[in-house]
This record gives sequence, structure tokens and C-alpha cells, in this order.
Amino acid sequence: MNYMTKHLTLAAAITLAMATLGAGAARAEDAPAAKPDNEVSFNAALTTDYRYRGISQTRLKPALQGGADWTHNPSGFYAGTWLSTIKWIDDAGGDAKVEWDVYGGKRGDLGGGFSYDVGGLYYFYPSNDLHPSANTFELYGAVSYGPATLKYSHSTTNLFGFADSKNSGYFDASVNQEIQDGYILNLHVGRQNVKNNSAFSYTDWKVGVTKDYGVVTVSLAAVKATTDVYTSPRNGKDLAKMGAVLTVSKIF
Repeated sequence: MNYMTKHLTLAAAITLAMATLGAGAARAEDAPAAKPDNEVSFNAALTTDYRYRGISQTRLKPALQGGADWTHNPSGFYAGTWLSTIKWIDDAGGDAKVEWDVYGGKRGDLGGGFSYDVGGLYYFYPSNDLHPSANTFELYGAVSYGPATLKYSHSTTNLFGFADSKNSGYFDASVNQEIQDGYILNLHVGRQNVKNNSAFSYTDWKVGVTKDYGVVTVSLAAVKATTDVYTSPRNGKDLAKMGAVLTVSKIF
């Protein structure tokens, strides 16, 4: 603030001081509370189709999802867990009905409006009984600028049960931009390369919109993967076909 006190009369100086104190008090009242060092949140969602990288994990059926997250604000370190009901392991001859993810990493500021996010993610399918196992671990790194993010994920194990698929990679770009009255436009495109299994590599995309209504957040998206080899052994349905996905979620 520029305190222009030079050449002021005593009365004007007193008036300015009182105004300054009043403005300072108002700003103090309006300032947001400082974030605690440690934050914990919980989330729950119901979706009409659990699509992961464009491929339905639930045979185009609904899924129930939920998780928990911890963040250490001073350092940017975080960890969390997330679960979803699935059907694809059963369809592949296994016995897991739940996907259980555990992840952790670090977020931070790179300066100039850029930020980063690096970490690891383990996809666990309890008692999946597939050979090779569906359990997968990926390392990931992302750079964001404003509403745009570029991310790369790299598997250090076989990828979701594909034989000899270690070192598979997924590169994606996304934009989440407010367009009007709290409506967020969601744009995404990604490329999944399955090492030594090129027939199963593909590109996926999503166009959607999200709105936080306070009580719940609602999102609606059109999703598709450009492949015809991901079909359900149960009913032959194309798990990559374009479809509308409606999700209702809540963070506690």
C-alpha cells in the first residue's frame, strides 16, 4: 500500500490512519484461513460406467466408488487410497470384484505458473487369480499450467495382466476450464502403449462437463477408446465404444 503522508495536515493524517486501520481490519476478516499442516478428506461416488483410460471396467454397468486422501501442505507430500467395484476380472476368468488403489507422491510449484506432481500408484485386485497377475504398479509424473496438464505413467510391472508388458506407458493431456457459472469443461486425450502387445495399444478421449452443486458434484461425459479388441467375454459387448457416463460424487 502507498501511504501518502507527506504534506498532509494533522487532521488529514488522522483521517487517513483511521481509514487505513478500518481497511486493514476488513481485509483481515476477508482473508481465508491458513491451511492446516495435515488435511484428510474422504470421497464417494456412483457412476453409470467405470471407464479407465477409455475402457469400461464394469461391462458398461454402474460402479460404486470411494476413497480417502491425506496431504501434508507444507511439503506437498500426499498419500491416498481408492476403491471401485469392477467386473472385468470375473470376465477374464479371475475372482476379484474390487479394484483397490494405493498411491503417494509430491506436488509442488515450479514457478512461472507451472506446477508438478510425481508419485507412484499400485492397482491391487484381491485374489484376482490371473496369470500373469492383474496387479500393476506405475510411476507417474505430471506438469500443469493453469487448467492444462500433461502426464506420463510408466508401468514397472506387467500391465493389468498382459504377459511381458513391463515398461508399458500411458501419455495423456487434459484441460479442465470453467466456462460459465461454475460449469467446468473437461477435455482429455490419452495414448496407451502396451509393451510387446501392440494389438492392445490404443488412443482414448473424453469430452465432458462438471458442476459442483454443494451437496454433490455431477459430471457428464462422452468417452471412447479407438480400439475394437476390448470386448466382454461374458456378452461380447464392445468395452471401448463411445458412451455417455454420468457420475455423482461427494468429498467429505
